[in-house]
Parts: sequence; C-alpha cells; structure tokens
Amino acid sequence: MDLLMFTPPQIAEKLGEVCQGKCRTPMKKLFVLAILAGAFIAFGAQLSIIVGSDATLGFGFTKFITGAVFSVGLMLVVVAGAELFTGDSLIVIAALEKKVWWGELLKTWAAVYLGNLVGSLLIACLLYWSGLWSMNDNLIGAAALKIAGTKVGLTFIEGLVRGILCNWLVCLAVWMATSAKDVIGKLFAVFFPVMAFVASGFEHSVANMFFIPYGILLKSVPSVVEATGKTLADYAGLNWVTLWTRNLIPVTVGNVIGGAFFVGFIYWLVYLKDDSEAEQSK
Repeated sequence: MDLLMFTPPQIAEKLGEVCQGKCRTPMKKLFVLAILAGAFIAFGAQLSIIVGSDATLGFGFTKFITGAVFSVGLMLVVVAGAELFTGDSLIVIAALEKKVWWGELLKTWAAVYLGNLVGSLLIACLLYWSGLWSMNDNLIGAAALKIAGTKVGLTFIEGLVRGILCNWLVCLAVWMATSAKDVIGKLFAVFFPVMAFVASGFEHSVANMFFIPYGILLKSVPSVVEATGKTLADYAGLNWVTLWTRNLIPVTVGNVIGGAFFVGFIYWLVYLKDDSEAEQSK
C-alpha cells in the first residue's frame, strides 16, 4: 500500500538530492528565490505583530495565536517555492554525502542569506511607507517597535541559544514537510513546529531581518514611540549596528548549529552514514 508520506530514511535521501539541486541552481535564480523567501517570512511576521498587539487575549493564548499565524511564512516558502537560509541549513546533508563541495554549500548559504535580507528589508520598507502601523491608534506600530527593542536587548548567549532552538524546530518542519506527499500534509507539518518556536520565544535570523529594521524605521515616528509608553531615549540601543552585533550574528550562528547539526548531521549520521561508507569501501 502506498503511504501518504516518505519514511525518515527516505526523507534523508530525498533531501540529499534536493539540496544538491539547490547548490547547482543558477545564482540569479537562487537569489530571486531567496528574496521571495525573505518577503514571505516577513508577511508572516507582520501578521504575527497584528494579532500579538492585542493584550486582551492573555499571555499564553497571544503567544499561541502569534505563532499560529507566523507559520504562514514558511508555508509560502515550502508550497509556493522559495529559498530560505534557515531551512537551507539542511544542505549539510548533501555535503556530508559528498554530493556537493563544502565551498558550494557556503556559496549557496551566502547567496540565500543576502537574498533573504533584501526581501525582508523590502517588506519592512513597504509596510513603513504604507502607514499600516498606525492601525488601532498606533498600537500596531508600537508592538513592532517593542519587538525590535527586545530583540536587540538580548545577550550574545541568549541570541545564540534561542537561535539553536529555533532552527532545530524550523528544520524539523522542513524535514516533515518533505515527508508529505500532498499539500495538506505539508501545511500541517510546517504549522506545529513553527507555532512552537514562535510561541516559545526562539529567534529566527530571517524573521529578525524584518522585525528589527521595521522597528528602526518606526523609531522615527513620534506617535509610535509615544504609543509604546516609552521615550525615544529608551530605544537608543536600536540601530543598524545593533541589528547585527546584538542579534543577527549570534542568532545566525545559532540557527546554523540548530539546523545543520541537530537535524542535518544527526539524521545523516542515523540514516545515511553507514550507506555512504559501504559504497566508498566497494
């Protein structure tokens, strides 16, 4: 009987082939797909800001619903087609299988990361220019600004560890989505891990490429700053330098560890390593 999903060993083999294809994709196409992924994740992030701005829902339910709607971003990436840096941590499987060189992996990661940044910044700018942050008496903009301020307030270790935990779940979402043979299965596979990482407060580098720049832009709007209940001086640490030093650098490193090691390497070790060694010994 044909199952509606691939088994874990089959997922590992399938991802090895898929990731090999990613590294052989022409750079222009890869970059465009990466821009799309940055935009898609930003769409989910924007939606999470809106629903998360309603303080009447209670802490736990707000966290849940925020995570639930954020999953739209990865659903778009998986089903519509796009290249996301965090999910592409799994390219390590193809490198370990010697289907791609490590240099090809790093080149692909760099191109996708840069494209994700462009897409995220594009949506941040468009939303800023749209004026939609003024909804609900500027509370939407205030929520976005608070999120950005909190993210650049993390210590290096906090950002690193939260990044590890985040991409462990994100890559598990990609892993399970790869197992599904129908769209509904892929959507459900994405939903629960992504909801879990967002509700838990973990850190996603590509999402932060949107959250923090959007907050930096909104910091220039006095009515938004006022709606947060703080002063502009309270957001002095929110700027283009701290975007990197206080968040993206540690979170990105953590994301790579969480996805490449805890998912990619471990599943390669369990399902593919012996097969690879057996073939090499022939």
